Amino acid sequence: MEHISQLATTVREKDAYPDILVISRLFLPKEAVIGEYLYNRCLQDPERVIVLTASCAGDKKFDQTQQFPIYRWPSFQDWLGNFWANLFKPLINLVSSFVLAIKLYFRYHYRYIEWGHGYEFPSLLLLSYLLPIRFFIYLHGNDIRSGLGNPVWRSLFKLTLTRATGIVCNSSFTRDYLRNNFRLQTPTHVIHPVMRPEKFGVSPNHSNLDDLRVQVRQTYNIPETAVVILSVGRLVKHKSFERVIENLPLLLTIGVDVHYIICGQGPCESELQTLAQRLRVDGRVHFAGYVPERELAGYYAACDIFAMLTLNDAKARFIEGFGVTYLEASYFGKPVIASRNGSVIEVVSHEENGLLVNPQSGYEVFHAFKRLCQDQQLREQLGRKGKELARRKTLHRMLYQEN
Repeated sequence: MEHISQLATTVREKDAYPDILVISRLFLPKEAVIGEYLYNRCLQDPERVIVLTASCAGDKKFDQTQQFPIYRWPSFQDWLGNFWANLFKPLINLVSSFVLAIKLYFRYHYRYIEWGHGYEFPSLLLLSYLLPIRFFIYLHGNDIRSGLGNPVWRSLFKLTLTRATGIVCNSSFTRDYLRNNFRLQTPTHVIHPVMRPEKFGVSPNHSNLDDLRVQVRQTYNIPETAVVILSVGRLVKHKSFERVIENLPLLLTIGVDVHYIICGQGPCESELQTLAQRLRVDGRVHFAGYVPERELAGYYAACDIFAMLTLNDAKARFIEGFGVTYLEASYFGKPVIASRNGSVIEVVSHEENGLLVNPQSGYEVFHAFKRLCQDQQLREQLGRKGKELARRKTLHRMLYQEN
């Protein structure tokens, strides 16, 4: 990691002329969807980017191995304590990103800023007036909603979007949500997240996956011949984990030896456990809790079907702009059962890498589970296509073709 105190040091020895400052409060090695998205973006043009982000555990070792310079502002937890540091975190992020972006300008004279999300955007707005730069802003869904609550905040957010050279959305669903809330002339681009094999420590064709599959199944006493359904995500109401659990007794009735593994934590965990007990399938529903990314490969290997029946809830506090877990499951060659709504249809193609259903239709949901549980050939066919689709990518350099 290059600390801010080292700003006066010589630029890296290799011939590199970075001209893009990527700013985000979230970045690796901290596990976060936005951080992963931006890291993959930086890997596409390592010779052009400089990263400015917040400190996190393990950042020094991580930053030293990267192909591009990374600067971090401190969390101030040692000075303020966890409570006050978390309370003032938005203000710390806003002020730190603003001040350090100016310092970095005098070192690198970068020409562009790529602001990694919609949070703390006033810093970007001020920088756009003070520095001779052009900027792009990335939006992921929930960060748009955060800018809608207060009329003054909304006006400033719209001004920021209007001044941008371009807006980058992680899905068409996010783009449409943006357009439904703001009338803008700013060019808007859709660039989906991509998969990075190193995130999991193994590739989908690695020989160790077979061993990991056996290990995970043995952990939960699941026979090799059983069909395993997997879900990965925060245990919240709109994710509809209960709809999968409700189908287990029906599948058992028609003779399917089925188990369900849930990776994640959240407020609905006790409710889901109670439901499994009431339906007498608690011995077949396994709550894995939080699973680190590097251990998720074993769970994807252990499953036969990935299922997430997310509901579109206009009142939900969280907007899922892109279903990364669907992409991960496809990357590991697993067929997906998902809802026919939101951004899901951009990741899951019906009858190609999975089956799309109306999550409110009990018949459609059960029929999809029945088909995949009973048809191994179909599972393998959809899984192969999923691997192919998961390798698609759009290069971020296309943003600069007309600039």
